[in-house]
This record gives sequence, structure tokens and C-alpha cells, in this order.
Amino acid sequence: MMAVSSSRTRHRTPFTWFSSRSKEVRLLLSAFLLIIIGVIGARLILTDAGAIDVYDIKLPTQDGQWLVADLYKPATATEAHPAPVVVVVPGFQRSKETQTNMALELARRGIVVFCIDPYAQGDSSSSFQTQSATTEGYGLIPLVEYIYSTPNLNYIDKSRIGATGHSAGGNAAIRAAAYFGTEAIDGTVPESKLSSIYVSGYVLTLTDAVLSTIRSNVGIDYAWYDEGAYRNELANVDGVLDADMSIAPEAIRTVNSGLSLNDDPLISTVDIDRIYGSPYNHTMRIVHNVKTLHSFQPYTPESTAKMIEYFEIVFELDFAIPATNQTYLLKEVFQGLMLVGGFLFVFGFGGLLLQTRFFGTIKRPLPERSPRPTRFGAVLFWTVLAASAIIACFIYVPMSRLAQTAFPEAQNGIQTWYFPERMTNAVLLWAVLSGSIGFILFFGVHFLYSRRRGATLDALRATPVQLLKNVLLALTTFTAFYLLDYLCYHLFHVDFRFFLIAARPLNNTVLFTIALMYIPFFFIFYLSNSIRVNLTMRFAHWSEFKSTLVACLANSVGLFMILAIQYAVYFATGTVQWTDEWLYVNIVFGLLPMMFILPIFNRFFYNRSGSVYAGAMISCFIFIMMTLNNSICYFPI
Repeated sequence: MMAVSSSRTRHRTPFTWFSSRSKEVRLLLSAFLLIIIGVIGARLILTDAGAIDVYDIKLPTQDGQWLVADLYKPATATEAHPAPVVVVVPGFQRSKETQTNMALELARRGIVVFCIDPYAQGDSSSSFQTQSATTEGYGLIPLVEYIYSTPNLNYIDKSRIGATGHSAGGNAAIRAAAYFGTEAIDGTVPESKLSSIYVSGYVLTLTDAVLSTIRSNVGIDYAWYDEGAYRNELANVDGVLDADMSIAPEAIRTVNSGLSLNDDPLISTVDIDRIYGSPYNHTMRIVHNVKTLHSFQPYTPESTAKMIEYFEIVFELDFAIPATNQTYLLKEVFQGLMLVGGFLFVFGFGGLLLQTRFFGTIKRPLPERSPRPTRFGAVLFWTVLAASAIIACFIYVPMSRLAQTAFPEAQNGIQTWYFPERMTNAVLLWAVLSGSIGFILFFGVHFLYSRRRGATLDALRATPVQLLKNVLLALTTFTAFYLLDYLCYHLFHVDFRFFLIAARPLNNTVLFTIALMYIPFFFIFYLSNSIRVNLTMRFAHWSEFKSTLVACLANSVGLFMILAIQYAVYFATGTVQWTDEWLYVNIVFGLLPMMFILPIFNRFFYNRSGSVYAGAMISCFIFIMMTLNNSICYFPI
């Protein structure tokens, strides 16, 4: 019998190796199934089942800068039948993929679309202008110049060039319209190169000075519950909603700027959804006030329908597809399946690596689960949990304020190698402080209580070689994850994402240098989280599901409290709790789901390795690169 067993061991096949690791293999098979379904579905919707071609373009611009965009070309746009074109400009902290809804829905209806990465966002370069949206339209101005002057785009009707953008992207559209309107007024060109703009979620620069030079059709859609409305002119007027566009001076001025060009009577209040002026001489004005939040406005079907209807009117088209017929939400669902598949791939692939001889030396026996706590222990546990959530909530905004002074170059849009990601810097300071407090609480509870109950710190011990192998494990898993993401994008032009949670492909090699700056500091938080999830929440009387669920909720409740306070105050008073920091609060919408799922990564790899480092490193590398690649970054060029 011994001989037979030895012979079988020597002749094991790759199949038997995989079959002995069936859990990881099932995870990989599930991952690939979800990714394949997601890729096929998202690709079919993105191209409207082959009716739209989608290309990457890169345009050299002034001062050595460059602009990256997606070009959506409907099959119906030809030299014989040129189509109108719309440039879509995402807002602050947004890349071109986040505005696919606008691009896709217009392209489905026969309009050529350029959806850009604004300067310092996505794959476009930084800008030498610290107010890029104002001075360059985030890249919109040079792109319109190119579209208007190049002979290459012979399938575009250059008399019908439009632009739309949300938030800061809306400001870019306003500024571009003023720029090209000045050219028309000066007689440089017979009429504005930008025939029509549609502004979503921004009214601050709709001043008399700016509007006086606009010679384009203008549409506005401002959210009824816009969190940034405290900056509007009606702010702090008793009994008046800041975001009510029917009486907003910004909206009234906009409508009157068109009426005055026709010598029509001016208005003192705006009829929402009414067409003023005429699209035929670029004096048309229309104002919408959809009941949604600023953050959700680009993804609200009603807002998207208003935008579609606007361009149907100003371009004198008759769309065969109703404005309410929208497919982009289904595309988000398919790409959400891809994202889930990508995360399952991390579990399966990383788990298999831990079964290899090289990485197997990382593994150590799992300690026994903690016994049921005493009454005092239970009170201590829940008290520390509540304190951690409260601390995480109330240090976030102060850390956002500190980031504005600690990183002045990034805060002011100046190119720098010193922590160049403006919004990420706030999250970084929060993570470092939150993680450090987590260490203090953990070791305090351990030495005052847990040690007396038999708890040890053995899980924290690791040799230098084991730590190095944990790093290699994380790097290998990270590389495989992003290689799979890269293949999906470059073969099918879709990536792992679900609305604001996205793993964009790593096209910008500068990010690797930037990651070396950020990841070591973020790791403080990720390791602290792994220790808390795995060494303080594994009770013998709790199931694995309950233990992990409590960890997920504990990890996200602090951030949820930030949003709860912000919007409870807003709906009660009409002004958000944190005004100057409202943009920092808005990015919590993207952070919250990532913080919820983080304990799942930490617990999975802890259960398979007995190490608190494996999951912390893998999740830190992947999640922080996702954050860095989706944030505004003023890297030098």
C-alpha cells in the first residue's frame, strides 16, 4: 500500500492538482463566466449591436499637453450623410467612462460623439492652467478647434457642433461657448463654431459678462436637490430654495441673453421646460430642474432624456428612438457583473497561488476562534466598535480641510510630484489617522482584556522572507487582475466597473510611480482593518457569515454616517452640513461600497493563509490603484 501511494504521488497530473483545490477552481470558473457574460452584454449595448463604432483617440494639444477621448461613430454618419457631433465633458473627478450614458444615448440616435478625459483626469495629461475648465474647457476648446478645422472627419456636419457636460464639465461647456462666441462677435468666423451647449449641474459662471459673448443655443438642467446650490445667488434667502431655477438669477439671465439677441421682451421668472428663442439663430434657451441629487444627476434617466430631447431640437432631427428608451443602465449592470467576476478572480487566483510550494510557506495554522466574551467583554467589544465608527465619521471632514493646506500644489491645480492627487490626499489623511487609531484601540483592548482570555499576537508574527512573499503574492494577484481588465478593455472597450466603482485599465504608466507614494501610507489602514476583522471578530458562537457581515457593517457605518448627516441636514434646512467640503463628502459615495467589501477580502485570505498580511496587501494594492486611477491627478508633463 505504501508503494502504491508513493507511486500515485509521483505521478500526479495537473488535473489532480486542480481537483484537490476545487473551491478555488470553482471561484475561477464563476469569475470567468461572469466576465464573459458581462463582456458580451456590455459590448453589445456599447456598440448598439454593431451600429456604433467606438475608438480611442489621442489628440496633441498646446504646450505639450494631450487629450484622450472615446469617439462614438454611428454607422449612419457618412461623407454623403454627415451627422452632428457632440463633445461630452465629464465633471471634476470623472473620466470618460463615467459619462458613457450621455455618449451612448446620443450615438444610438445617429449623433457622432467625442467623450473626453478632461485634463488631469483619466488618461489625458495634466494642464499648465490651474483653472483648466475655465481657460481650456478641460480640453473641449482645442478639440472643437480640431473638429471644425480638420478635413479628416468628413462624416461630421461642422455647422452642428455641440457640447455637454456635468458639473465642472458644464462649466467647461459654458466657457467654450463664450470663447467661440467671442470669435463670432469679432468676425473671425461667421458664427460660433460651437452651435449648442447643454449644461448639467452648474450655473455659477452664468454671469452677464460670460453670457454676453455666447452665440450658441443653451440648455440647462440643474438638480432640484443640488448639494452645491448653497453657492448660488439665492442662497441664504429666507423661504427660497437655492436650487429653484424658476426664480434663479442665473437661469433668468441665461434666458434673457437669448431673448435680447432677438429684441424679444425679457422675463422675470423662468417657465421650467419651456423653449425660449429659436434654435435656428442660436438664441434658443431652455431650463430644466429635475428632482435628483447633484451626484446622481448624470445617471438619472429623466435628466438623460432631457439632454437627448434638447439635441434633437437644436440639431433639427427627428429621432426614431424615444428619449425614454435608454440602454446605458443595462450596460452598467453587465459591467457590474464583470466587476464581481474580477473580484472572484482575485479570490480564486490568489487562493490557488497559496496552494503552490513557493507561496505555501506563507501559510500558518489558523488560531482557535475567540470564546464567547464575558458580559464586560461584550460591552467592551460593541463600545469599541461604535467608537471606531464615530471617530471615522467625525475625522473625515477635518482631514479634508487639512489636506488642502498640507498639499498646496495639488489643491491649487499645480503640477507636482508631491502627492499630486487632490481628492485622494484627503482620503489618505483620513485612512492614516483612522488606521492608527484602530491600532491603538486593538492593542489597548488586547493588553487590558483579550490577553487575559488567552488571545495571542501570533498572527502578527512573520519572518522577513514571509513578508516578502506576501508582497510578491499581492503583486502577482494585482498584475493578473489588471491584465484581465486590460484585455477586456482593449479587446471589447469595456472594463470592470459599476457606476462610481471602477477598475480602469492601467494605461498611464505614471500611476505606478504615484502608487509607490500613496500605497505605503494607505497600508496602515488596510493592515489595521485586517487585524480588526480577523483577530477581534472571529467568535466561536458566531457563524462565518455573521462574523463577516458584522465586519462589513462596522467598516462602512462611519462613512454612511457622514452621508446621513450631510443629507439629513440638507433636507431639513436646504443647505448641506459641510458646505466647503461638499465635494469631499460626495466622493464617499464611491468609498462606501469599497469599505463594505474590504473585510471580505481580508477574511478570505486570512482563512486560507492564517496571515493578516496577505489580504491586507492584495486589497490595498488593487483598491488604491482603483482610487488613484479614478481621481484627478496633477502629475508633471
